[in-house]
Amino acid sequence: MSNINLIIEERAADIGKFLVGRLLPFRQKRMIGPFIYIDHMGPVKLNEREHFDILPHPHIGLSTLTFLFEGSIMHRDTLGNEVEIKQGAVNWMTAGKGIVHSERTPEYLRHEDKTMHGLQIWVALPKHLEQMNPEFFHVEAEKLPSWTTGDVDFKLVAGEIMGHLSPVPVYSNLYMLEIKSRKRQVLNIGNHLFGESGLYIMEGGIESEVNSYGPKQILVAKDSTLCEFTIEAESTIYIFGGDPFSEERFIDWNFVSSRKELIEEAKQKWITQKFDKIEGDEVEYVPYPTQKK
Repeated sequence: MSNINLIIEERAADIGKFLVGRLLPFRQKRMIGPFIYIDHMGPVKLNEREHFDILPHPHIGLSTLTFLFEGSIMHRDTLGNEVEIKQGAVNWMTAGKGIVHSERTPEYLRHEDKTMHGLQIWVALPKHLEQMNPEFFHVEAEKLPSWTTGDVDFKLVAGEIMGHLSPVPVYSNLYMLEIKSRKRQVLNIGNHLFGESGLYIMEGGIESEVNSYGPKQILVAKDSTLCEFTIEAESTIYIFGGDPFSEERFIDWNFVSSRKELIEEAKQKWITQKFDKIEGDEVEYVPYPTQKK
């Protein structure tokens, strides 16, 4: 019997000026552990007239995790942070009761060709922390735990697993693990996993119970402790998940909460422009989408 409960294919989603590959939420699986939203950006090549400019927009009730494979993004927020996100680093912003941020092509790259490729992830907060004060942490690539076992390279992006702890300050029991294999081999890591687990294939492929799976798919395990598969040579995958919450989470645009009234409050606050402004990025903003798709 297969341990794969669900296969989620990347679907095109419009985030304004760009199309991305949306993986979560999915109609049959809204969350995997505390992970509630995953977008795959690119890879896309931009010329000197094209820029990755996501205008100021708000969040509540979640932490955002930005992880780039290529490219660079300048992050600014209403806490006063102005940090360039580069390849391999982790940008971890916790919205809590409310924060506004923008993501733009850095000024020094606005007159040349560039490539953008990465993951944009939302992690829902536990109910008792949904209204916490907003926070921001940036972890450089070399600070993330990395290790090699045989022909497999591991990197822990967030959480705790396999005796390693990422410096990214998460607020629930979770893991996001990068695995790169240089040869075809069988991997069995189920004894390290817990809660719900998803496997995202970035490049290459895997086999599970004689079935083959390729890039841009999430495989959701029926039982994370039975996670065994054959990984193809030169493959990169991400295992992510953790303990699910007991309460349902609602999503409206950029707002996540276990309470619909908090989402409605945030929605009205943004429509009336009562959120704080980003210093140096006060003029433009993303309006609340009154016409939802």
